[in-house]
Amino acid sequence: MTNQKNTSPPLRQASTVILVREKGKKLEVYLLRRSTKSGFMGGLYVFPGGVADSDDFGLESWSPYIDMKQTQIEKQLGGGLTFPKEDVTGFSIAAIRETLEEAGVFIASDKGKTKKDFQDVCTFRLNRDLPKSWFRTKIMKEEWVLSFSSLGRWSHWITPELMKKRFDTRFFIVFMPGNQTCVPDDVETKNGIWLTPKNALEQNFEGRVPLSPPTVVTLTQMLKFNNFHELKSEMQTRSWGDPIAPRLVPSSKGPVIIEPWDPMYDTDDKIDISNLSEKVLPPCSNFSRIWCNKDVWKPVCI
Repeated sequence: MTNQKNTSPPLRQASTVILVREKGKKLEVYLLRRSTKSGFMGGLYVFPGGVADSDDFGLESWSPYIDMKQTQIEKQLGGGLTFPKEDVTGFSIAAIRETLEEAGVFIASDKGKTKKDFQDVCTFRLNRDLPKSWFRTKIMKEEWVLSFSSLGRWSHWITPELMKKRFDTRFFIVFMPGNQTCVPDDVETKNGIWLTPKNALEQNFEGRVPLSPPTVVTLTQMLKFNNFHELKSEMQTRSWGDPIAPRLVPSSKGPVIIEPWDPMYDTDDKIDISNLSEKVLPPCSNFSRIWCNKDVWKPVCI
């Protein structure tokens, strides 16, 4: 495979949270539409998430404000060489902070806190003049305890080398906390919706809810879970797995992403991207290639 690393932008550490709830005995996920002004995935629906800040790292300073000890954190959220021990805290803090900032959901313990306390934090995050360290300052000043115990491992993504912005991202999964409501920040995210994975994939195919490529993959993975108990069981044993680092193949008819499980992923042979409109798969199909057709990412066959 051709090496593009010399011209690729640097990777930035980031975290994403798959918020899940059970409604009417069906699993639903929360999706946010990124602002069209965003320089990355603008206008597409994604899970809450963003870049990890330097303030998110440092277990020693954060440990009094986390509901798990270091050994427990490493056991539940660690994961070998793809997730160094010193990074576990930072990615987890970033996941909680970004979910609060973008979706208005605060993954924290309610011990000693009231519903109004949670509402106040969720309202405070909408202040447009917040300093960079606002989250760290507020947590420590008000002695909040962050619920690392609510986080589950899902996947580890690395943005394709040919993209203008690249991220090294951990996808966490969290069950929606009770007595809270998702509210987009109306800056980075403009609209939020709850959908079953199946409905989301169908509406993406129709162009009504255009999804980012990792979101399409993730929702396709989630199709096999029918209820809360099946997904919770998966969360208890799921590892980060190997990093998912797709290839991006430019095309005059729209770019194509080749996933690592594609049979051509590790070869230098030219990828056949002819007749893409004839290769489109129905929504909810398993796939190893995804094509951007008129701003909608659609699975295509080989």
